[in-house]
Amino acid sequence: MLDPSRLALFVGAALLLLVVPGPAVLYVVTQSVSQGRRAGLASVAGITTGTLVHIVAATIGLSALLASSALAFNVVKYLGAAYLIVVGIRRLAGLDQEERRTQAPRNHGRLYRQGIVVNVLNPKTALFFLAFLPQFVDPSRGAASAQILVLGLLFACLGLLSDGTWALVAGTLGARLRRSARLPQVQRYVSGSVFVGLGAAAALSAPVKQS
Repeated sequence: MLDPSRLALFVGAALLLLVVPGPAVLYVVTQSVSQGRRAGLASVAGITTGTLVHIVAATIGLSALLASSALAFNVVKYLGAAYLIVVGIRRLAGLDQEERRTQAPRNHGRLYRQGIVVNVLNPKTALFFLAFLPQFVDPSRGAASAQILVLGLLFACLGLLSDGTWALVAGTLGARLRRSARLPQVQRYVSGSVFVGLGAAAALSAPVKQS
């Protein structure tokens, strides 16, 4: 049983973290503006699924292993950075636009899978669960792993609501913006630059040192 006051503090802190735009929000907004609300919600579903992967990892202790291993951290970090940069380059080159014309029926499924990869290959998410969740765990109230699981699922639900709101708002505004003849080209360069920038930031983030 979680302490109500501790739980309320966790919800407040989680909401503060979620409302600040980060890589997941930028990804969702980019897809929503360019392809509409359904595409944005598909991206949200992928991001949330990726969050669930991190929750399971945190619950069974893999996050602790990742944080303690410089090699594991760097492998995940650079894989994630490379993926984001490749996505950005493809956007800048207009390859994604061609794919949307020739593979439209698979578009939402592709966005969902891409969202999973973006969030799973984000070492900062794993480190967030390692550093943030344990602060709200009280061993005197039961198994720590069970409390981490409950808090993680709660965080995932809050993230789903937050990211879903971003998708709906951005998708609605995007429907108006897409009427502009110049928007597709501007959006291509902006979204491509965002992905490349996120990849570069991930690559340049400091690795975890061995203790």
